[in-house]
Amino acid sequence: MTAPRILPDPSDPRLTRRVQGTDQAGQPVDLSVVEERPLTIFLNRQEIVTAMTIGDYPDYLALGFLRNQGMLRDNDQVTAVDYDDELETVVVRTARETSYEDKVQKKTRTSGCAVGTVFGDMMEGLERVTLPDAPLRSSWLYALARQINTMPSLYLEAGAIHGTVLCREDKPLVYMEDVGRHNAVDKIAGYLYRHGVGPADKILYTTGRLTSEMVIKTALMGIPALASRSGFTAWGVEIARQVGLTLIGRMRGQRFVCLSGEHRLIRDADPADQPDDPRGAGRKGATDD
Repeated sequence: MTAPRILPDPSDPRLTRRVQGTDQAGQPVDLSVVEERPLTIFLNRQEIVTAMTIGDYPDYLALGFLRNQGMLRDNDQVTAVDYDDELETVVVRTARETSYEDKVQKKTRTSGCAVGTVFGDMMEGLERVTLPDAPLRSSWLYALARQINTMPSLYLEAGAIHGTVLCREDKPLVYMEDVGRHNAVDKIAGYLYRHGVGPADKILYTTGRLTSEMVIKTALMGIPALASRSGFTAWGVEIARQVGLTLIGRMRGQRFVCLSGEHRLIRDADPADQPDDPRGAGRKGATDD
């Protein structure tokens, strides 16, 4: 598969702004900070959710969110995705009303790590998940970590943002960022759906914690492996084991930990031959916050 490398443009003035302040010594500072704006998602005539987002790729975010929530399925024909920048809304239109529109009676407004989640619907969707047994080589993990850590990003420009990368073997394919790691994952899901990209041989890399919701969304997308520099939650590990997802965390330098799906993992690289993280390289997901 050949795919464009999509990622936010750190120089796009719509995504960051300059803010003046003072430091600990009272000296003036000038910082670049990430924008955060509301985006209301509609499914046909039903208002579903208002997400706080940096504002790029609203079509991918809307499609991915609806897909991951089980509100939009394969047999729901999408006829249009209409975005209105002035009204800060995106409307996903289908050929006929979906079976999920009457289940959502009110919108949810959230900030930071996620848009509103109908968690029960996501858990129900796991019953239909069968993940492929695609191999995962440790040499790919080491190569991906080095490449992703040095890719241009809004994180390097302004911080306070999470990234999610769709990968195949040792190649990053599509890179999305947002103020919430779940938003970034939903953008990847929307990209897969809109372009008909198959998930079976993909790896999902996230800068965020490996929580239950991150695991569920990865499984619902049909991607067999999820990796992060950050750590795990107990429920995230439990669900990964339940569905057979390969879960790799604490992936830094020569080290990583696999807590689920080890049957896919092929250790074909000697950790001692891998360069450790250089001093000061603690950038994407270097901590568990």
